Amino acid sequence: MPSRVLIVGGYGAFGALAAQRLVRETDLHLIIAGRSRERAQSAVAQLKRTALAGLEAAALDAIAIDRYQLARLAPTVVINASGPFQAHNYTLARAAIAAGCHYIDLADARSFVTGITALDEAAKAANVTVISGASSVPGLSSAVYTATKPSFAAVHALEIYLSPGNHFNPGGATTRSVLGGAGCAIQMREAGQAATVYGWQGLRRRNIPGIGRRWFGYVDVPDLDLFPAADPNLRTVRFQAGVEVSLFHLGLWALAGARRAGLISDVAALTKPLMRIRDVLSFLGSDRGGMLIRLSGTGHDGKPLKLDWSLAALNGDGPFIPTIASVILAKRLARGIDPPPAGATPCFGLFTLDAFMSEIADLQIHARVDTPR
Repeated sequence: MPSRVLIVGGYGAFGALAAQRLVRETDLHLIIAGRSRERAQSAVAQLKRTALAGLEAAALDAIAIDRYQLARLAPTVVINASGPFQAHNYTLARAAIAAGCHYIDLADARSFVTGITALDEAAKAANVTVISGASSVPGLSSAVYTATKPSFAAVHALEIYLSPGNHFNPGGATTRSVLGGAGCAIQMREAGQAATVYGWQGLRRRNIPGIGRRWFGYVDVPDLDLFPAADPNLRTVRFQAGVEVSLFHLGLWALAGARRAGLISDVAALTKPLMRIRDVLSFLGSDRGGMLIRLSGTGHDGKPLKLDWSLAALNGDGPFIPTIASVILAKRLARGIDPPPAGATPCFGLFTLDAFMSEIADLQIHARVDTPR
């Protein structure tokens, strides 16, 4: 019998892309679910045109589900793509544990991902795996770090930069979540000391090979906790995100400054008008997105060493990147082939960079390693 994989938020911006990848597997049966049965059914109808996996639709709410609803669907694996997770609790993860099924989410909310270990004892008792953060960060970022760290005797600084193409519309809920962090304090590690920075401040410009130069600002992510805990040699861990269109990014930077100055109480309150402006100017920018991870430290020869790992996504394929970690792990858990152990953990070092690159081999996404000056 095909293993059943439930994708909650399966018709949303990222859940739909995860479904597109998994629907190619003949040994899986996908359940596309969300609060709207009609939208789930519409998504299933679209997927059936090319599907090799079995398909069905279901209606459920990730923050109100119980173990009995989940048990009736009988999934082997639950993928939670129903973010944004800043406002979520662990209701779905707890229901999955109680129903005896594995759980994966695409969260990048710092406290949500790092706090998932609170469910570790219950997950182990139920012999299921619970994974939070199966996304670009910390899933992919930790895979890159694991693959590139052997080139160093010690890594002292880690910088992560992420910038999607402007043509991708993540939807109102995700946009509101992004705006909600503007101007808010973020705790990070800088030069061996605790430091406070502010969301979408710290204006910095970086070049991503194949993408070009873009502006970046600070964003709060789980990596700011997970990497220093994993490697005590790291003195600096920095994450910044960028909006492709300079006008939009600098506008967000200015709004974050206004929030810090007390001129605006909540930038997220401007979500609707800002999205309307974005829609009017949607012709700006491109469908190219990318990621840059810079490691700085000491080489095995005792000399300073820097390495840049970068990813360039073309042809609108960038939005697949945050979904690939969940796809890799869901297939391993559904098939019982080299699955992560039972327990609840952030998605840190749970798959290799080779596995990631193999999964995206059919997409217009290319990686490279450079030695910057």
